[in-house]
Amino acid sequence: MQNKTPQQRERACGPTLDRRRFLQGLLASGVAAALPCGLLAPASARAEKIVYEGNYDIFRNACPRNCYDTCSIKSYVKDGVLQFIEGAPESTFTRGGLCVKGYSYTRRPYSPDRIKYPMVQQGRGSGNWKRVSWDEAMGRIADKLLEIGEKDGTMLGLGMTKYSGNFGITNYGVEGMLTSLGYTTRFAGTPCWPAGIDAQNYDMGNMWCNDPEDMVDSRYIILWGGNPAWCSVHSMKYIYEARRRGAKVVVVDPILTQTAAKADVFWQVETASDGALALGMARHILDKGMVDEQWVRANSVGFEAFADYLRREVSVEWAAQQSGIPAQQIAEVAEEFAQAKPATIWIGYGMQRHVNGGASVRSIDALVAMTGNVGKVGGGARYGHLQTWGFNYHALLQPRPEGAKGYVGGGTIKGDFHFTGDEGAVEYTDRSMNINKIAQEILDAKEPPVRVLWVSCKNPMSQDFDRAKLQRAFDTLEMVVTVDQFFNETVKQSDIVLPVTTLFEEWTVNASYWHYWVGINEQAIKPMYETKSNIEIAAALSKAMNERKPGSCTFPTEIDTKDWMAREFNSGVYDLLGIKDWTELRDGPRKARMHPAAWHDLKFGTPSGKYEFQSDLCAEHGHQALPAYKQPRPAYDKLRVLTPHTKFAIHSQFVNLDWMEDFNPKPFVYLHPATAAQRGIATGDTVRVFNKTGEVRLEAKLTDNVPAGCVLLYEAWFRNNDFNCQYLVDDESSDMGAYKTGAPGVAIHDQFADVARA
Repeated sequence: MQNKTPQQRERACGPTLDRRRFLQGLLASGVAAALPCGLLAPASARAEKIVYEGNYDIFRNACPRNCYDTCSIKSYVKDGVLQFIEGAPESTFTRGGLCVKGYSYTRRPYSPDRIKYPMVQQGRGSGNWKRVSWDEAMGRIADKLLEIGEKDGTMLGLGMTKYSGNFGITNYGVEGMLTSLGYTTRFAGTPCWPAGIDAQNYDMGNMWCNDPEDMVDSRYIILWGGNPAWCSVHSMKYIYEARRRGAKVVVVDPILTQTAAKADVFWQVETASDGALALGMARHILDKGMVDEQWVRANSVGFEAFADYLRREVSVEWAAQQSGIPAQQIAEVAEEFAQAKPATIWIGYGMQRHVNGGASVRSIDALVAMTGNVGKVGGGARYGHLQTWGFNYHALLQPRPEGAKGYVGGGTIKGDFHFTGDEGAVEYTDRSMNINKIAQEILDAKEPPVRVLWVSCKNPMSQDFDRAKLQRAFDTLEMVVTVDQFFNETVKQSDIVLPVTTLFEEWTVNASYWHYWVGINEQAIKPMYETKSNIEIAAALSKAMNERKPGSCTFPTEIDTKDWMAREFNSGVYDLLGIKDWTELRDGPRKARMHPAAWHDLKFGTPSGKYEFQSDLCAEHGHQALPAYKQPRPAYDKLRVLTPHTKFAIHSQFVNLDWMEDFNPKPFVYLHPATAAQRGIATGDTVRVFNKTGEVRLEAKLTDNVPAGCVLLYEAWFRNNDFNCQYLVDDESSDMGAYKTGAPGVAIHDQFADVARA
């Protein structure tokens, strides 16, 4: 480092101003208010106003992580080095601020832990990595893919597991790359929110939520199974404003979260009893004659059948017994909710990660609908939406090579053919497997087995379920290729790792599944080291494949990432955003020109065109036609295991950064004092948390924020700690999800274990 210029040193280690601005940003946003003061900058630095000295090149970026907020970002670059970032003030949702994770972004491209070059591991899991050139890495992969294609007569032996590590639209080029190779094995579905997606489709014909900014007009807000104070910090200002205007805020959660601490009413509900609680409220509203009869008669079908079910099967006392919430409180909140106009319920993704999750969401939807709050500004059953995602998916939609063969009608390429169109035309498809049962699917796959696994935008070894079984599945694979930025748990179990760009080093466009803003992501700095974007990696593989076997891959071998981003836009997107060209987004993000209330025209996407309390389609798919109660998963051990999100991470990202370690250096297991006392455990003890799936060892902390009978571990990947909560989580399915996402969800919070001193 002695002979390097200041610019070279900053490129190697990161800008010298970044850490100070990171801390100042936390203070300016108020995010750091609850953090220990000793972890922050000195008082003089905390009082210092951020001054933008000198000339900066300013770029537009958008956070591509799997998060409600999809923050719009302004990035400040000097001499080719990213100096600091802030929230884009043009977005009324982001409003100039970022979250604790977002303010750490400037460390990401310059992290000393970053994967800088293509690497080959000599013995999977050995840590014996060797740097290779891109040509050599792609050559090894291409040779293997051609080998399995020759062996099997198809590319079905190539599997892809990809999800939400980067939601930038051009990153669907990973799927496009697989398509350009032929018919392959795809791990379909989503671990995040599928049960709720299906539930809202049965009830309303689509998943569509109100603009979160219209919560200021709500007169009653129930936050059910979500923690926006940690997971959607920008939404909190609308909740605060609604309360300032007189709204009441109720939080329903098994944990006393930071959001719950700010509520007017907190219900520490028995986990997985949400459906019973919602039905008990519905029964009380029905008995009190507080149903919005006019709305129900005009805009729904099946309400009388639902009312009959409530009278026959549900009581407030029964709901109290199931949920642990006193009957009098259930009745009071139910009446208040029914009387308030408009009233809304934010349905968090955590509460549908159960074997009865979809049924519970349908019960909550029904509660909102029967009070006439669907289709109203400030109302709605808020879950998510994809209304602003109408891009071309140019990167995704690639042609297959001529003569490609694939999966046929429930068998294999050697199975019984079925025909479409002209007689004799074989219809081939990709082989679809459940992303939430990846370990078992790999172990069970035959004719052909999954031989090569391509991992991108995902860290399955830290995030997928039954970690021990997943290791056994990986051991059967002939090659694992992982595209990532850091040497995470999945990279450690890979043969080849390919270094991928950060958001500051690539062009793409980002939309939210929560708010209505859309923004481009400009390349603010040149890609560090030898990193490439996902679509550049696809082009490099295509070149290697076609050099060896012309016509074996259709993906273009030369691409311009800016041009490919531009190709994602169309007239529909332009009209929605009120622009004539994507370049207008370089002046700041734009908000979709949509009515703030989902279903405001009361024209639903269901078969009847109305809200369906009774859904024949739901029954056809093997569920109950009515939003009836479904039993939770029986306990198979002494304590329930909860593994929610921490404010310091999004799944397995961010916690690994050295800056974040200052605030969150290691994992803990949180126990209620009564639970700990029964086992002789004190704060600071090292304990074993164990069940039929596996065990983890870590330090205990005692808190009554966690109910007795539960253990809580926040999901995360730590770079210097082998903690992995997925050793305790099996792959039990939730009730819904297959209809709209291709596979059922996973019952992440229907897990049980015991704990003992180590």
